[in-house]
Amino acid sequence: MAEPAGGGACSLPREIREQLAELELELSEGDITQKGYEKKRAKLLAPYIPQTHGVDPALQKEPRNQTPAPAATSAPSSSKYHRARSGGARDERYRSDIHTEAVQAALAKHKEQKMALPMPTKRRSTFVQSPADACTPPDTSSASEDEGSLRRQAALSAALHQSLQNAESWINRSVQGSSTSSSASSTLSHGEGKGTSGTLADVFASTRIENFSVPPDVTATTSSSSSSARPATIDLPPSGIVKGTHKGSNRSSLMDTADGVPVSSRVSTKIQQLLNTLKRPKRPPLKEFFVDDFEEIVEVPQPDPNQPKPEGRQMTPVKGEPLGVVCNWPPALEAALQRWGTTQAKCPCLTALDVTGKPVYTLTYGKLWSRSLKLAYTLLNKLGTKNEPVLKPGDRVALVYPNNDPVMFMVAFYGCLLAEVIPVPIEDAGGQQIGFLLGSCGITLALTTEVCLKGLPKTQNGEIVQFKGWPRLKWVVTDSKYLSKSPKDWQPNISTAGTEPAYIEYKTSKEGSVMGVTVSRIAMLSHCQALSQACNYSEGETIVNVLDFKKDAGLWHGMLTNVMNKLHTLSVPYSVMKTCPLSWVQRVHTHKAKVALVKCRDLHWAMMAHRDQRDVSLSSLRMLIVTDGANPWSVSSCDAFLSLFQSHGLKPEAICPCATSPEAMTVAIRRPGVPGAPLPGRAILSMNGLSYGVIRVNTEDKNSALTVQDVGHVMPGGMMCIVKPDGSPQLCKTDEIGEICVSSKTGGMMYYGLAGVTKNTFEVIPVNSAGSPVGDLPFVRSGLLGFVGPGSLVFVVGKMDGLLTVSGRRHNADDIVATGLAVESIKTVYRGRIAVFSVSVFYDERIVVVAEQRPDASEEDSFQWMSRVLQAIDSIHQVGVYCLALVPANTLPKTPLGGIHISQTKQHFLEGSLHPCNILMCPHTCVTNLPKPRQKQPGVGPASVMVGNLVAGKRIAQAAGRDLGQIEDNDLVRKHQFLTEVLQWRAQATPDHMLFLLLNAKGTPVCTATCLQLHRRAERIASVLYDKGHLNAGDNVVLLYPPGIELIAAFYGCLYAGCIPVTVRPPHAQNLTATLPTVRMIVDVSKAACILTTQTLMRLLKSREAAAAVDVKTWPTIIDTDDLPRKRLPQLYKPPTPEMLAYLDFSVSTTGMLTGVKMSHAAVNALCRAIKLQCELYSSRQIAICLDPYCGLGFTLWCLCSVYSGHQSILIPPMELESNLFLWLSTVSQYKIRDTFCSYSVMELCTKGLGNQVEILKARGINLSCVRTCVVVAEERPRISLTQSFSKLFKDIGLSSRAVSTTFGSRVNVAICLQGTSGPDPTTVYVDLKSLRHDRVRLVERGAPQSLLLSESGKILPGVKVIIVNPETKGPVGDSHLGEIWVNSPHTASGYYTIYDNESLQADHFNTRLSFGDAAQTLWARTGYLGFVRRTELTAASGDRHDALYVVGALDETLELRGLRYHPIDIETSVSRTHRSIAECAVFTWTNLLVVVVELCGCEQEALDLVPLVTNVVLEEHYLIVGVVVVVDPGVIPINSRGEKQRMHLRDSFLADQLDPIYVAYNM
Repeated sequence: MAEPAGGGACSLPREIREQLAELELELSEGDITQKGYEKKRAKLLAPYIPQTHGVDPALQKEPRNQTPAPAATSAPSSSKYHRARSGGARDERYRSDIHTEAVQAALAKHKEQKMALPMPTKRRSTFVQSPADACTPPDTSSASEDEGSLRRQAALSAALHQSLQNAESWINRSVQGSSTSSSASSTLSHGEGKGTSGTLADVFASTRIENFSVPPDVTATTSSSSSSARPATIDLPPSGIVKGTHKGSNRSSLMDTADGVPVSSRVSTKIQQLLNTLKRPKRPPLKEFFVDDFEEIVEVPQPDPNQPKPEGRQMTPVKGEPLGVVCNWPPALEAALQRWGTTQAKCPCLTALDVTGKPVYTLTYGKLWSRSLKLAYTLLNKLGTKNEPVLKPGDRVALVYPNNDPVMFMVAFYGCLLAEVIPVPIEDAGGQQIGFLLGSCGITLALTTEVCLKGLPKTQNGEIVQFKGWPRLKWVVTDSKYLSKSPKDWQPNISTAGTEPAYIEYKTSKEGSVMGVTVSRIAMLSHCQALSQACNYSEGETIVNVLDFKKDAGLWHGMLTNVMNKLHTLSVPYSVMKTCPLSWVQRVHTHKAKVALVKCRDLHWAMMAHRDQRDVSLSSLRMLIVTDGANPWSVSSCDAFLSLFQSHGLKPEAICPCATSPEAMTVAIRRPGVPGAPLPGRAILSMNGLSYGVIRVNTEDKNSALTVQDVGHVMPGGMMCIVKPDGSPQLCKTDEIGEICVSSKTGGMMYYGLAGVTKNTFEVIPVNSAGSPVGDLPFVRSGLLGFVGPGSLVFVVGKMDGLLTVSGRRHNADDIVATGLAVESIKTVYRGRIAVFSVSVFYDERIVVVAEQRPDASEEDSFQWMSRVLQAIDSIHQVGVYCLALVPANTLPKTPLGGIHISQTKQHFLEGSLHPCNILMCPHTCVTNLPKPRQKQPGVGPASVMVGNLVAGKRIAQAAGRDLGQIEDNDLVRKHQFLTEVLQWRAQATPDHMLFLLLNAKGTPVCTATCLQLHRRAERIASVLYDKGHLNAGDNVVLLYPPGIELIAAFYGCLYAGCIPVTVRPPHAQNLTATLPTVRMIVDVSKAACILTTQTLMRLLKSREAAAAVDVKTWPTIIDTDDLPRKRLPQLYKPPTPEMLAYLDFSVSTTGMLTGVKMSHAAVNALCRAIKLQCELYSSRQIAICLDPYCGLGFTLWCLCSVYSGHQSILIPPMELESNLFLWLSTVSQYKIRDTFCSYSVMELCTKGLGNQVEILKARGINLSCVRTCVVVAEERPRISLTQSFSKLFKDIGLSSRAVSTTFGSRVNVAICLQGTSGPDPTTVYVDLKSLRHDRVRLVERGAPQSLLLSESGKILPGVKVIIVNPETKGPVGDSHLGEIWVNSPHTASGYYTIYDNESLQADHFNTRLSFGDAAQTLWARTGYLGFVRRTELTAASGDRHDALYVVGALDETLELRGLRYHPIDIETSVSRTHRSIAECAVFTWTNLLVVVVELCGCEQEALDLVPLVTNVVLEEHYLIVGVVVVVDPGVIPINSRGEKQRMHLRDSFLADQLDPIYVAYNM
């Protein structure tokens, strides 16, 4: 594999290579941008580019997954060094050749069962790195550094090579061609499957309305309408289906009829792939049985009967050798400093290096002593006044020193010790958690250097910024020139070491909180003695320290034990290591150092760079202390380093791994060995055994083995035991893994200021299996997991902080990181930066893996790497990964020394601020503890239900409005049976009485109509219908008008002519493709003989743009009513009976069904009368209406009620609010309106748009105290959160908290409930969501978990009766039971208007009888809504107790998943709460997969943050696994005029691939 001489980067001069390495580091640390990096790099390489032309293309295909360990010696090129460093160097401590082989073997096993995972769909713009660029040969300057700069010629051949490989790549793109997906999708129909599917669609197909088969693309609003504004008023046509079908019958989905979506659509293929992967059996099969209980049972994982169990005897604590008493050990560490400082003043103590790694300053013992004295004197005497000193002995002081200034730090540390104040060394200023530590330690003073102080952020007036979460600090600079010399007679007080605190070392817990471990003076001294004895330090030795000197082993050896033994420490800062990785090896060589303190990282960096230095010698080292030797993966680093540097004089016995923890300090250390003696053995453990906490030598499967090295013996004078990691500190058995506990004088004494946590950590008395204490010596928990092996050698297998307990099995985060790195991570993972942690979701821990992605990694590579990591972890650790995310390079939070800050990463993940660029969720594999699916029990007979009700003493759930017959009305009703007669009577009796007032966006009336004007206008329209339209009585006429008075006149004109009006929303001029087909469909379905409209709309219907959307040649006669002849009909039409049809009401339901219902004259009369009575409407009243006037109650209020009751209606078209948000509220205020009606869309517009402008409203003089009722007209469950926020927001401008209420209507009866003026306020109840899923109502208290707040939908109208019925048995149910709402009232519609008047269908919905019971003789209409009736304590107008009706949701909309019934709105509410950037959300199911669509209102980088949050919340709150998460732009979810989401349209658009999503994640 050696490269040809002279080829490649080895021809670059050394200084260029160093500069390149430096650049690369700057990029990796985030010091320069990618662009800046490429620019500088191109500049450096420019002179050398010509030499790189004639390169053998074979070089480019060099396998990049090689381990750059010993084998790399064969390749002389230094480009190899760059390659390896940039790829995985940062966390090479996890590298292990054995493990890499194991992972490859495990993956090979998987390869045989080729599995097609659907790759997420991603919008190109979201991420800059587009794999499409792979085809263009990259410019050398931008090629990634690790390829060497040899890309020109090879690029094309590589691209070709790559495309060839891709063809049979593991992802297997051509997964089951379209043939399978089409057959699959045509058989997987959506719906409940009763009755025949597709019949109507076939009828439709035969009526040649071809254009409608594909649902129009709602998103394609033309550029003129701004993309962010939701096209609020689009009623979409159904996908080729008309509502004439029975509600329960199959809603023949587009897939069935195969005429809708191109069946080979990309989305459905992917979902098919997803389904195929889900069909593979999960590891623990779910037992399918049904426990019908309120509390859904969460499946508890049963322990595996074959799991290994510990078999050894109970361990006995292990003692270290006695701590020898050496005659010249000092009584306190400060005494040692005094001794050396006064007797050996010229001896070097500490040498600091500059940025290039050259020694820059040496602190002698004399200087350390004199400067520490000056500082101690200054601290105690010069900071305050004599009577009020700032510091007293025992106070805590923060030490803020940069990592490259050990000298200043050492002086400050010993200065504090001499002044008897307690130093608290911390990392660079700014972290909020550090603020918590400072606060809990009561710190008010910080010591720092002048340079460091200058670098701190300042406020305008030069003061240092108060960091978030920090207490107020006084900063003191400790540079010599600022210190006062102590007087001759001043001496520090150096007493014999006791238990008083010496210093506080900080540690970060797993959760990210920072705690201070207090170390007493005696512990500090004893620890130095134990280390001196264990490491056999002797005076004057030189040691090289590469670690952080502020804490842990770097502090203990390099700052404390150092002074005890008069050692000379060379401190190599991290910044030097970054630029010159070999610097520590060179220091050992130059200074003949005896001991070096390193981490595995430093061993790796030295190996990478070693060929730059052939002539170093490590023969002087007697100890190479590897301080993260406790990391199970350190063994491979030590081995690789030894094999490389043995030829440089490194002795095998010099490698001494040790284990440390902030609490127990040094736990164990391997003593320097005797030359020639055999090296200690290794433990090869079974990963499976480890996950159960049991030690088993791995025999069966070498792929899942963990090789660990010992960390030597217990410390001198110490004692060690192993206890169970959780629960009481019970001693483990000899073959059991547990937490290592140490008892000695050398550990920490407490967490400062945290007494509770301290007790559980520092004062542990182990107990035996019976629970009785073993001895009375307190032990300290070290936070390390391990066991004591043969010969009392200590083995560490992980840290408590990295412990992931999933389904009762323990896994180690470091092990999983290592597996991830072993999967050819070089191509994908940036510098080996991988974080692993667990999050708690749905009663168990779930594993999350987050890695930084290299800037040049392609989507394909990344996805492939992710898929393989999932398989590798599954295969080796037998645990599923819940979420695997890739984030852009350098974006994970860092610890001060450049590692990944795990707890912050986890916090970002849970907050949704990680911004991944790739994500894979695998909830289907991981979540094995879901409740059992419910199985419906066989139907219960009517009789038993009846008896059950009586036994329970329940009353039948029914309710009624006031009785119409008893209410006296004026003679109007008796006289006039028809609305036309009422209008004629009003035109004669009160000709000038104003009925209608239409406002424009400015709030000025643009059109008005008195009784007479309306009558005359209607007459003219009737005559035009006769003359131009040649219509007969009973013909249907479509009215196509914008909201206004013209529409009302045309309606009465039709009635005068005996025609049947059909009001239709006009198409949207800017969005014809989406809105015109609906119009066309209603025109065709209603068999309209004529269209009445305005001139503008008439031109639009015949325009070129319209022709693109529908067939414009076959419109029926179109008549414009702008200029009418002054001609009247000789006589007005009077229907022979009130049962004759008055008008047709067409509406698109939320499920995308187009439904037309027939309203008779009698029903119209009854409806108007009921509303008049409920709202107390009469001619002197004014009401304001801000609704769409095309269907349902909106139409009734706009067109019918004023004529019937004579009150004045102020009409506000809702679309005018888009240009003037104040319009509706200012109108209500200006006209002092008592009753106003609006839609949810209007209320939402006002809440969102005016919520923060209440002051402006006040300034404009808007006052809503006049409002008595503000009614939201809706056909759904009341949106209580919206109505409550509206009430709260506008309370300040006088809105009464009691004013807002809602109505309830459905297709069969447009007005069932309406609050009205009298009667009690609407009531609310909290119901249990879990019971609702089982079709039961269980009332709970406010604040109960999983509770749902429901509000009554207004009062039942006069003459209306409702009863709650079991939709399956058609028998009545009891009070507070869930069932379908059935209604009986004189204003119920008389049937559906269908193509072939198929009476059997409508009979079921309009004239149906109960299967038994008192009310069995009554004819009822089925609303299709689920709800319940509850008798309240309130008194109704009639004097009886009030029965409240609660609507839960439409039966059509419900999702049946896992045997339970879900209402989409509940899932959507949960999802909308999870992240501030979710603007709107909609859910639907497809082939039993739950699909969640969220609109992202933030920046596109947040798109992938939403995927895990959405999956988590639906799992936690609804016990469902989300199958697909789709992130789209705002405004994509279609919403109809009533503000209801059109979920079925959304589903059809998604399957037809018309949503243009930002991201689609397929959860595995």
